[in-house]
Formats: sequence, structure tokens, C-alpha cells
Amino acid sequence: MYAIIETGGKQIKVEAGQAIYIEKLAAGADETVTFDKVLFVGGDDVKVGSPLVEGATVTAKVEKHGRAKKITVFKYKAKKNNRKKQGHRQPYTKVVIDAINI
Repeated sequence: MYAIIETGGKQIKVEAGQAIYIEKLAAGADETVTFDKVLFVGGDDVKVGSPLVEGATVTAKVEKHGRAKKITVFKYKAKKNNRKKQGHRQPYTKVVIDAINI
């Protein structure tokens, strides 16, 4: 069984026991979080939401928080001697999916 959830403005396909990296959550490490925005549940019986599946939730355990690798953002305007170099590290939360509840 799998589900498609929405978190952090993105749609993610999840299965029980899967570890995923998502946008940073306010929950601490080793806490349990519940995702209520379930868009689709697949498997033996398929349930499609319009836009959400009624009563479906996904529970997960927060494993850790971290920051991704640094990316370089370089902006410039040609012939104007205008340059700007920045770095960015996106924060993330690693969660392990416990169960998909219908």
C-alpha cells in the first residue's frame, strides 16, 4: 500500500517503512508527526481524493534534522559590472513512515 501526501508545498509518494527527506518541520527528533493532507491511497483498493481522501492519515517518526549541501547562486547583469554571489543550504527533516491509516 502506498499514499501520496502533500507537505512543504510538494507531493510525495510514500510507503510504510520508507525514509524520506522533506521540508523542515517544527517537530523535534524522535517525535511522531501526522500528515492529514492525503491526496491518494493506492494498493488493493484505490481511493482518490477530491482534493483530499476523507479520514486518511499518514503517521511518521522524525529521525533527524539537517541542512543540504551548499549551492552557489550567482547573479550578474551583462556589461554593467553588477555581480552578486550567494550560497544557500536548504534545511530538511528526515522522517520514517510508520503507517498509512485509512
